[in-house]
Amino acid sequence: MPETLSLLIRSGNPLISIETIDESRAIERVEAVAKDLRRPLFVWSLTEGLCPHEFSRRGEPVVPAGKSSPAVEYVRANPGQKSIYLFRDLGPHCRDAMIHRTLRDILDGCDKTGNTIILVDALPLPDEISRFSVRYEVGWPSADELEKAVRRTYQKIRRSSYEEITHKLTKRDIEQLVQTLRGLTIPQAERVVASAIYDDYALTAEDLPHIIESKRTLLGSAGCLETIAADFSSGDIGGLGNLKSWLRQRRGGFSREAREYGLEPPRGVLMLGVPGCGKSLCAKVVAADWKMPLLRLDPGVLYQKFIGESESQLRQALRQAEAMAPAVLWIDEIEKAFASASASSADGGLSKRMFGTMLSWMQDHRHPIFIIATANDISALPPELMRKGRFDEVFFVDLPDEAARAKVMGIHLKRRGRKPDDFNLSELAEAADGFSGSELEQAVISAMHAAFSRREDLADRHLLKAIRDTQPLSILNAEKIAQLRAWARHRCVPADR
Repeated sequence: MPETLSLLIRSGNPLISIETIDESRAIERVEAVAKDLRRPLFVWSLTEGLCPHEFSRRGEPVVPAGKSSPAVEYVRANPGQKSIYLFRDLGPHCRDAMIHRTLRDILDGCDKTGNTIILVDALPLPDEISRFSVRYEVGWPSADELEKAVRRTYQKIRRSSYEEITHKLTKRDIEQLVQTLRGLTIPQAERVVASAIYDDYALTAEDLPHIIESKRTLLGSAGCLETIAADFSSGDIGGLGNLKSWLRQRRGGFSREAREYGLEPPRGVLMLGVPGCGKSLCAKVVAADWKMPLLRLDPGVLYQKFIGESESQLRQALRQAEAMAPAVLWIDEIEKAFASASASSADGGLSKRMFGTMLSWMQDHRHPIFIIATANDISALPPELMRKGRFDEVFFVDLPDEAARAKVMGIHLKRRGRKPDDFNLSELAEAADGFSGSELEQAVISAMHAAFSRREDLADRHLLKAIRDTQPLSILNAEKIAQLRAWARHRCVPADR
């Protein structure tokens, strides 16, 4: 907030660092504070030199463009009185011994002059200078700023385009659009909205998937966080009626209307279940249904060989999730990441530290992020993970019943160009007792291969043979599944009733 920056300057902090890719917004913030405090402002860059700024107007350079050392030397030679010097991308130059020493000399004298140096960089400052600075967060644009950017972009394109530009957005559509744009700078948001408008020369609620995909592409992925395309619907899941109903009730939980009603945004669900029963598919369906980007945290690449690198990977992933918010954060097979945190391990406490970091973030973050964690063996996880406040609910996803199996087979047949009504789904579902959803899909695929190899149309006999030739996991691993069900019986909510 501007008042925070003003307080840092008035408190006499000689060196303030702003790490942001939104440079123009940072400069506007500094200009507003300098104007409010009635202090001279000078702005430097390698390409423009050191120029006085007054009321957003740039004056003639007092130090020409080129090397950074003359600009830093100018600050030392002309201490002035309570001036503000804003340096853009000075960070890489701070590794130079002369620049580093000159800055140290300036900082030592700032107590007398009252001057303030502000460094605006897109990358972290080198250690040589970061330890002498106090960090200020510009923050992401507010909802009001993003809404103004959307309206401004629409009006600009409408005035300049030869095509007729239309819009059809309700107040709720605009709110959801603005929520989707969170985590982008104003220029990025304007480009994403412009792309959606030029795609069909209109701005409507149907553009939201386009905007989500553009945002996903723009921000990309880093470290152990991966963006996943969510191209499913709730109709692609057979059964799980209780879980679907629970998710449907919380669909509007991130809206302004929900906040005004007094509701806290939903935090997430933990899904325990038999492998292959649709837990991962649920994450994709929620992201598609709620019109949010889907981010997958891969626990397998969290742990690195160098000290401190694993924690850095986790923090980086969580920061990216915050930047992408509102989003669905999918932590697949969470027991692989934190199972050793519940017992003594030989990793020197790394698992416990990372687990503590994750728990603190899940408890304290206030970003619109819905967490979906899946697990096949939750008994090894620490009990702190499952208490209320981390997740809203813990669901147990069991093997589908006969009705759900029939629906699942119908879904997979339809997806592959077959009409479900042409098959005896009830007979097939009865024969597939104990099959998981993924095993039913593989049975359909296997039957299609068999029919194709004989150049025959797919029929019930092909599907029945594929089912009878398959030994499901419920038989191969019956003891473990029975143990899993026993553990979940009084601890979890059934995903299907």
